[in-house]
Amino acid sequence: MENTQQEINDLIKRRYEELDELKAMNIETFAYKFDVDSYSTEIKSDFEKYEQKDVAVAGRLMAIRKMGKASFVQMQDTKGRIQAYIRKDDVGEDVYKAFKLMDIGDIVGVKGYVFKTKMGEISVHAKELVLLSKSLRPIPIAKEVVDANGNKKVFDQFSDIELRYRQRYVDLIVNPEIKDVFAKRSLIVRELRNFLDGRGYMEVETPVLQQMYGGANAKPFVTHHNALDIPFFLRIADELYLKRLIVGGFDGVYEIAKDFRNEGMDKTHSPEFTMMELYVAYKDYEWMMNTVEEMVEHVCMKVFGTTKFNIEGTEIDFKGPWQRVSMVDSIKEKSGVDIVTASIDELKTELKKHHVKLEGNENRGQLIDELFEAVVEADLVQPTFLYDYPIEISPLAKKHKDKEGLVERFEGFVMGREICNAFSELNDPIDQRERLEAQSRNKEAGDEEAQQVDEDYLRAMEYGLPPTAGLGIGIDRLVMLLTNQSSIRDVVLFPHMKPETK
Repeated sequence: MENTQQEINDLIKRRYEELDELKAMNIETFAYKFDVDSYSTEIKSDFEKYEQKDVAVAGRLMAIRKMGKASFVQMQDTKGRIQAYIRKDDVGEDVYKAFKLMDIGDIVGVKGYVFKTKMGEISVHAKELVLLSKSLRPIPIAKEVVDANGNKKVFDQFSDIELRYRQRYVDLIVNPEIKDVFAKRSLIVRELRNFLDGRGYMEVETPVLQQMYGGANAKPFVTHHNALDIPFFLRIADELYLKRLIVGGFDGVYEIAKDFRNEGMDKTHSPEFTMMELYVAYKDYEWMMNTVEEMVEHVCMKVFGTTKFNIEGTEIDFKGPWQRVSMVDSIKEKSGVDIVTASIDELKTELKKHHVKLEGNENRGQLIDELFEAVVEADLVQPTFLYDYPIEISPLAKKHKDKEGLVERFEGFVMGREICNAFSELNDPIDQRERLEAQSRNKEAGDEEAQQVDEDYLRAMEYGLPPTAGLGIGIDRLVMLLTNQSSIRDVVLFPHMKPETK
């Protein structure tokens, strides 16, 4: 059974009492530093190199077997766990007495030599033991009990999802597999950078606080700039600033940054999320499709050594070429509706067949988007590019060179989830103004997610935006797939939560 709150309070009280005892013994309980020179996994994987060698290791006590004059502990450092052997005759009577007041969760430093016990376990024989930080709260350690029939039962697991999200620091201590997810996330982002840097594209930074938000259809977070006494918005996308840099003469720029959208929260949506946006001059969306395939394959091979992943029980292969499907054709195949020519009433009638609830004020573009989600999205399991979107839902994309009413846009889907969005960027400032003004009318009609008319961006375009391919990849969703996590909160270190209730 899990500890009751009273039991936890009693344990905390006891630890404070131990803290006072240690201080009375002139033991430093919160140290300033400790020089680490070796790590658990390195010692265990290369024992021949480390055998009898003096090392300095540090970590959190995760298990303690206190005996008379000698004890064993399990220490957890940043890379794994290793056993340490603590003997009174080696560390000294005063230190050993202090050790008797140490608990699971305390952080210690050990200096000693590497050896192998009679049971064959690689360990550190302590010559010195130093308390580095006293843990005043007990950490939840799972206990395993095997019954007479060999059935394993686990008690006191730190498994409550909400508690794990709120106390991620505890989650990382007691669930090593969670720590590995975030280590993989860091490597995925690093390899995205390596891929883009290796092709000569420049990483830049653009404003998070913006007077005009744009680059996507979303409701922004609003704040106020006291010194300027004007409202500001947290950016919903990096796009319009990055394209200003293409106007300025950079041929390839990218940014990996936080974006913010004041929208609902579910397993694939978070109001604060990480995007990688890339813009390359003189290229189009077909070139960008090939680039996405190459980039994702590069990341998979560098971080995981494979392009094949088991995701929620389905084998997914990210190796290119990915499947390519027209949005118009896919919706027509699934529903019989031609979204290029269908009227608003026809779209609404079809959506009712699929039990999609409508508020009644949706514009044509929103209805098309709803129909796509209802009849196509879930079937896009293997990596797929859905291309050529209706102009109504793509105000920043260039009109298709051959197909009336469509734009050169694609989105990448895996397991029914969108992971990227890309265009041949609209570079005609006259056409762009007309589309943004149409968006503005939608906003006045009640569409809170419609874009604004950004006069400065239009002015930049009037100086000349070269043909450009643009891409946005959702880092969180890509990490979810590659690490087989079902919720975006599982790949965000500190997800947003409602305030705790007492």
